[in-house]
Amino acid sequence: MKLYDAGRAPNPRRVRIFLAEKGITVPLEPVDLAKLEHKGEAFTRVNPRQRVPALELDDGTVICETMAICRYFEALQPEPNLFGRTPLEQAQVEMWQRRVELDLFYPVMMVLRHLNPAMAQMEVPQVPEWGEANKPKVLAFLEYLDLELAERGYVAGDRFTVADITALVAIDFLKVIRAEVPAGHTHLLRWRDVVSQRPSMKA
Repeated sequence: MKLYDAGRAPNPRRVRIFLAEKGITVPLEPVDLAKLEHKGEAFTRVNPRQRVPALELDDGTVICETMAICRYFEALQPEPNLFGRTPLEQAQVEMWQRRVELDLFYPVMMVLRHLNPAMAQMEVPQVPEWGEANKPKVLAFLEYLDLELAERGYVAGDRFTVADITALVAIDFLKVIRAEVPAGHTHLLRWRDVVSQRPSMKA
């Protein structure tokens, strides 16, 4: 088994944090995105969509997509639980994971991929107007999440879950688009400070 990884890229980081929370070690196979190794023939055989992360099992089976990989490991090793235990908790974690992914993580990526000249080879074609259109979406969701975190300790409830991983990685990535959590979002900043102290965040 090996995990095709890409250093600072946010999706591979989500998987590394998840594995660290589980205490699972998987050999990493680095893919240099700056050198476009993900578009090369060797990696394209692993994942024809040319995206990381990708998990290759010992029998040659390849699992792609961040949450699919995390769910695979959750099924292999249910504890510590990160996707919810009860039907209600599972639904809440799924709901918040989806909201954070679509309304924060994805817009941050769109700002980067469509406005940063260094991303021109990865995002073809770049559409600067789409990048600009996503900036207010990022700010709007940060405000929404701050209000929600006034009522609870973590994104999806009263304990740490995969939704917190996605949110923290997205918020850490704000610096790449030269943005930050507004100082007035005290609940969100409190949550970020608590979650950032988890040892897994160094993964």
